[in-house]
Amino acid sequence: MTKKAAETMADTVPFKCSPMLVEQQWTDYNGHLNMAYYNVLFDRALDEVLAAIGLGPDYLETENHSTFTAEAHVTYLNEVHAGETVAIVFRLLDFDEKRMHSFEEMYRADGTLAATSEQMSLHVDMASRKVAPYPQTILDRMKTMHRAHGALPNSPHVGHVIGIRRKPR
Repeated sequence: MTKKAAETMADTVPFKCSPMLVEQQWTDYNGHLNMAYYNVLFDRALDEVLAAIGLGPDYLETENHSTFTAEAHVTYLNEVHAGETVAIVFRLLDFDEKRMHSFEEMYRADGTLAATSEQMSLHVDMASRKVAPYPQTILDRMKTMHRAHGALPNSPHVGHVIGIRRKPR
């Protein structure tokens, strides 16, 4: 990918990933997409983003560095069924020299928000299997993307905490 192409991709607000088809074998006995496959779809979308900013398979092959997900929080909002096409929108919430905090929204073809995924990813040196700093070129692309995505309104689903809300007695 050329530097100009990467900069253009990094500046896309928000980053819209390619549509994906929900496969029949991904559904469960409840007749909807099994929770594990939401993560498959979110991961495929993240792979597309990473490739766009220069962290894809070519980067692993040439630099022997990659990204690992350290934490993910999926919120399931509306059912998705086999045969549906979903689109995932990505935004970069924050980053530093070794980490990326991102948020993805999954939309059904009718525009209904189906699910969200908030993630913390780490940049890893594959030789040592330890967290390592991003190269400056990647940091520059992430800075461009972060600046562009920072203008977006914040989703109410960012920063959710899991717990049972109890009414005062």
